[in-house]
Amino acid sequence: MASVLVSSPPIHTLADLLAYLGDIAPDRVRFQPLPGTATEQDVLRIQAHEGRLCELVEQVLVEKAMGFRKSCLAVALGVALWQFIRPRNLGLVTGAGGPMRLAPGLVRIPDVAFISWSRLPERRMPTEPIPDLAPDLAVEVLSGSNTPGEMQRKRREYFEAGVRLVWLVDLETRTVDIYTDIDHVTTRSEADTLDGDLVLPGFTLELQELFAELDLEADAI
Repeated sequence: MASVLVSSPPIHTLADLLAYLGDIAPDRVRFQPLPGTATEQDVLRIQAHEGRLCELVEQVLVEKAMGFRKSCLAVALGVALWQFIRPRNLGLVTGAGGPMRLAPGLVRIPDVAFISWSRLPERRMPTEPIPDLAPDLAVEVLSGSNTPGEMQRKRREYFEAGVRLVWLVDLETRTVDIYTDIDHVTTRSEADTLDGDLVLPGFTLELQELFAELDLEADAI
């Protein structure tokens, strides 16, 4: 593995690899194909045949953290963004099935993302399954298997690729950490309003309304 992960410190053991990836759990690293040999085609093959989402980090397949509540909240946030973006024709909104090549050998799948038309080749919908682009806004909805090290690494990768705004949504604390660069963070609580900053000026969302999705239940009969 050390000979393939050229930008990493020496990796001799599984523990080294997990630490390099942000101290993630070992069951999130795919060993078929072996770490250091995976390609973008493996990302697409596993998604098509197994229905599992994998990100590609220096030829290592890392299964994306999943969860039912996480998925429901990501959809609600994506819909809120789409309802603002679509009538104004500002660009595209993607969900957790939309992989993006942030750099050679680096494929990430934000839970929700906004890509302005100016970032898209010929200002139109990409036709390739893994387009070469960085979104304006990347949203990650945290789950129990995400680690601080993993999210710090993702933030760095996003901003180095040209992402302008990152939201980290925490279901347990019902907060959103807003990053305008890798280290500058503002936290919004359930009582606050989320806005689009300079990336989506005019967009606002009451976080109490968003997190209320987690409390939905059928009407009593």
